[in-house]
Amino acid sequence: MLRPVVVLSLLLLAALATPASAQVSTSPGGQSGKVLFERACVSCHGADGRGAPRTTTGLDVDPPDFTDCKFTTPELNADWHGIIQHGGPLRGFSRKMPAFGDALSADEIDAVIGYLRGFCRNRAWPAGELNLPRPLVTEKAFPENEAVMTMTFEGTPLQAVSSDFVYEHRIGARTQYEIVVPVEAVRAPTPGWSRGLGDVAVAAKHTLFHDPARGAIVSAGGEVTFPTGKEYLGLGKGVMAFEPFVAYGQILARDAFLHVQAGMEFPRQRSKASREAFWRAATGWSFTEKSGTGRTWSPMVELVAARELETDAKTEWDVVPQMQVTLSRRGHIMASGGMRLPLNSRAGSNKQVIVYLLWDWFDGGLFSGW
Repeated sequence: MLRPVVVLSLLLLAALATPASAQVSTSPGGQSGKVLFERACVSCHGADGRGAPRTTTGLDVDPPDFTDCKFTTPELNADWHGIIQHGGPLRGFSRKMPAFGDALSADEIDAVIGYLRGFCRNRAWPAGELNLPRPLVTEKAFPENEAVMTMTFEGTPLQAVSSDFVYEHRIGARTQYEIVVPVEAVRAPTPGWSRGLGDVAVAAKHTLFHDPARGAIVSAGGEVTFPTGKEYLGLGKGVMAFEPFVAYGQILARDAFLHVQAGMEFPRQRSKASREAFWRAATGWSFTEKSGTGRTWSPMVELVAARELETDAKTEWDVVPQMQVTLSRRGHIMASGGMRLPLNSRAGSNKQVIVYLLWDWFDGGLFSGW
């Protein structure tokens, strides 16, 4: 049981030793981000970054308030770079945001972004660069505002289908709560299927540490699962359980990334379920079509392990290859799909096909940004 923990610890230490690039606020030519901002941006965005009034700009929409950390910190530098270079329509925003690709070099745009980041004075908010692609199984460390529908198809021939509806809501700079509502269908021993509500779960997560310069983020959280499903029909486990966990995310070189999660599950009734330890790791990289202006693809692979805390229990290992892709121009609608494959033989283990549709609702409506 200790060997996988040691391996994951070594992976985590190796990742911490890989620093991410710091945001620059001066271009190599010597132009500071402040000077460039005042020259090209201040007429609409205001000297203080709060946005000039409509009576001054003549715009029919309010410019963003860059001092609002809740608004600015979740955004990626690459997204801001694309909007400044190609204009607002690149990411489904207003056409009133002009393109500066012919007026500013790539280094000058990066310098402007570095200056814009300084308008958020509260460093408690994790940077959007740490909001890494979401794996199918491993929990992310970054707190989010998302709605996710995940569907799992198990067995060949098909034995079970689960649809999990997940709502995530961020509270302040570092905290998130989550509600999971599963609807399940299980093939019954007699011809037909059992269908209904599974075990509803409520979770919370809090960021303990984040460092954009090193590209690292660490969170701790817990989940409570309630026995709302009808166990006698195969829907749910029929026992309340508490699951504390820690989650870690790391930016690696060349647009690669790493997630690590470890935790334990404590059932309320030991007679109905065993305590269990689990550890998970996911790694992958991201690339964007059309020189950074198209869809972003993130191939990943996860290693998932669990072991009951009982004498002679064996560790169960699964591997989950998968692919995530952004669908909307704004990147706030994403899809992912993969297959969970058992690595060691065990009774009752089946292959699973897992897919999800994700909506980052804080970035816009479901039908906006296309």
